[in-house]
Amino acid sequence: MSPGFRRILIAFASVIVLSICIIVLSFYNKVFSPNVDLSSGKSRFVYIPTGSTFIDVMRLLEKQGLLKNNASFQWVAEQMKYTTNVKPGKYEIKQGMNNKELISLLRSGKQTPVKLTFSNIRTVEELAGVTGGKIEADSASIAFLLNDEAFLEKYGFNARNSLCILIPNTYELKWNTSAEQFFERMAKEYKKFWNEKRRAKAKEIGLTQVEVSVLASIVEKETRKNDEKATVAGVYMNRYLKGWKLEADPTLVFASGDFSLRRVLNEHKDIDSPYNTYMYTGFPPGPICMPAVSSIDAVLNYSKHEYMFFCAREDFSGYHSFAKTYDQHLLNARRFQKELDRRGIRS
Repeated sequence: MSPGFRRILIAFASVIVLSICIIVLSFYNKVFSPNVDLSSGKSRFVYIPTGSTFIDVMRLLEKQGLLKNNASFQWVAEQMKYTTNVKPGKYEIKQGMNNKELISLLRSGKQTPVKLTFSNIRTVEELAGVTGGKIEADSASIAFLLNDEAFLEKYGFNARNSLCILIPNTYELKWNTSAEQFFERMAKEYKKFWNEKRRAKAKEIGLTQVEVSVLASIVEKETRKNDEKATVAGVYMNRYLKGWKLEADPTLVFASGDFSLRRVLNEHKDIDSPYNTYMYTGFPPGPICMPAVSSIDAVLNYSKHEYMFFCAREDFSGYHSFAKTYDQHLLNARRFQKELDRRGIRS
């Protein structure tokens, strides 16, 4: 082999090697070079709606300006078969992610859970508004199911007591939770909460689970003091067992629809509503709020005593004065009403 031919062969081989290196480097950069560029912050959440296609995902990423190079992302997505394997959900995209990392995350479906906290909710509409802003299901679809008699019947509830299925707590759910999936999850949590011990307690005191929750909602609105909830529950159980009307002021507030009321007047007792426990005997048809676990357990373990009446203490401590007789109760009530007048609280 002549020296000239050898030089030509070496030069040709060098070109081939260089070309291969350039191609390999190009592939490497497409796959492993950082391709996520967040303008601010170390991470950002991306929400991929149910039913999205790969084209939808590309448009979403482009709209938010998350990618340095859209073409390289699409190429790697095709190689990793993400284009036909899109999963909805909430995903945390981090600064400096490369295409392989980003596509592996999106393809895995390992989304960041949404935390929902329920407490002190009074109505289905209020619940729907709180929930609809946190998960994919909108508030209208959640409110619809919580008022759908045929749907609720499968779970043993109706439109008036459907809030009973929700036990106040903080729950983790997938962002792409539908209204049906949300209700199914709450039904599972409800069954878990109403364990054998609590079911036995309800049976022992002669109430259904729904009745316990309804009474607990009244107790919840009567007192914020956990250490007197069982005593308040005992008063209402004494009235209930004697066949008296419950005559609970918080039910009048609920019946009026004006939750800003600070003082219940005689005129409120004339509101013709099934929630008016001054007008109708027994429990209201549904809860007047979402009772805390402490209130539910206070009903299940209500104090056995002879008190039939109670009213707020005039010191505004949040505690109540309890009485066995109506005359004694009137004395307590007059002291409180006098203090209301002194403070100028009229409604």
